[in-house]
Amino acid sequence: MHSDRAPLGLKIAAAFGLAFMHLPILLIFVYAFTTEDKSYQWPPPGFTLKWFAVTWERTDVWEAMQLSLKVASISTIIALVLGTLCAAAVSRTRFFGREVISLLVILPIALPGIITGISLRSAFNLADIPFSFWTIVLGHATFCVVVVYNNAVARFRRVSGSLVEASMDLGANSFQTFRYVILPNISTALLAGGMLAFALSFDEVIVTTFTAGQQQTLPIWMLEELVRPRERPVTNVVAMVVVLVTFLPILGAYYLTRGTDTVAGQGK
Repeated sequence: MHSDRAPLGLKIAAAFGLAFMHLPILLIFVYAFTTEDKSYQWPPPGFTLKWFAVTWERTDVWEAMQLSLKVASISTIIALVLGTLCAAAVSRTRFFGREVISLLVILPIALPGIITGISLRSAFNLADIPFSFWTIVLGHATFCVVVVYNNAVARFRRVSGSLVEASMDLGANSFQTFRYVILPNISTALLAGGMLAFALSFDEVIVTTFTAGQQQTLPIWMLEELVRPRERPVTNVVAMVVVLVTFLPILGAYYLTRGTDTVAGQGK
């Protein structure tokens, strides 16, 4: 008789795998409450909430946080526009070199971050563009576009072309067709792609290192604090915030795209 229950060995292996991946993250949370401020002593000698108050008072943390939020927000907006347009062009039309263009769009996220960072830095230097807020945004947008594109192109391909044709036959113009027919069918995919792009941008380090100049996003601030710590537990408190800020959009994207295997007009 067939059983749907997993073997005990598989359950144990899965438990060990999950522990291997998530126990280090749990340690970050534990050390955010430790009374020890100079080393990662285990077990912690005591627990306190004072580091949350200390972190709240640190202006450098707030400045880095604001910069990361601004960069992630604008990068996500750019990615939503460009990624959606690219997905629409690749999925809804046929032209010479379409697959090559699709490959070029997803290439930035396939390449190592250090290659992308060096390439952008060289391009900015050749164009005599000073490093600023916008160079960080452009750097992040290169890979955020890919996240939106992948979500949007998959949804576009599941939307029946007959819906668009019917809309046009009934007298709707291109804008009305997009607003009332296409957008409702791809909206959850765009929202999920935007949330993933935001999370990816918010905690990005490598590309930011090459495009930020003297500015500090939150991950860059954390990296420098680990090298030259002032108050070590503060870094762990900030790390908790980064985990939450990146985890919630990913969780939201998961729930938004769950159960979307079928969309309006898709053939059964």
